[in-house]
Amino acid sequence: MKPHHHLDDATLLSYSAGALPSALAVVASAHLERCAQCRESLDAADRIGGVLMQQQRVDAPTDDARAAMLALLDAEPVLEHPAQPADIVEQDDPDRLPGALHPWFGNSLRALRWKRVAPGVQRIRASGIGGGTLMLLRIAPGSKLPLHSHGGNELTMILDGAYDDMLGHFGPGDVADLDGEINHQPVTSPGVPCICVAATDAPLKFSGWVARTLQPVFGF
Repeated sequence: MKPHHHLDDATLLSYSAGALPSALAVVASAHLERCAQCRESLDAADRIGGVLMQQQRVDAPTDDARAAMLALLDAEPVLEHPAQPADIVEQDDPDRLPGALHPWFGNSLRALRWKRVAPGVQRIRASGIGGGTLMLLRIAPGSKLPLHSHGGNELTMILDGAYDDMLGHFGPGDVADLDGEINHQPVTSPGVPCICVAATDAPLKFSGWVARTLQPVFGF
């Protein structure tokens, strides 16, 4: 299924430069495996980085230069059919996790061992990763998560099922690229649980006192 929600241009530039925190980079990699559009945008970001390296400038780019870099990401790709990374493999098996998640969670959805952290919410938290928090979430269909904003950045990719919030409908392959300006309340679709991989570089900010009280239990 073709994703409809993609990585932000600034995220792609940070990923290309190797500056994205490790936990966020895992989710970005997982989305790139399944999104040809973002791979094309990453190719543009790589070209920007190559130009900057050739210039060997030691001064920080100006605001105009940053704007020009972001504009290049919106331009048509130089290559009509850009080459894809060697590790990009099209997968038809719905049980297979993206390759970027294998070191942290294994390769199979069915083999996951979930931990219940709240009614209708199960979690697997990756251990040993730096640069933020990385976890898998399995949320029962028809569930409404607490209203929250973000203390930093969050990347969430849907693996199975779906949810809706103020930003639209998110299904398999879609990624929510969020920052501290976003305040939302995901509601999972009926039918099957919503399984997603989420990374944050700072704790979430819950609006209700009950959710804030239970935040240490939730772990996000």
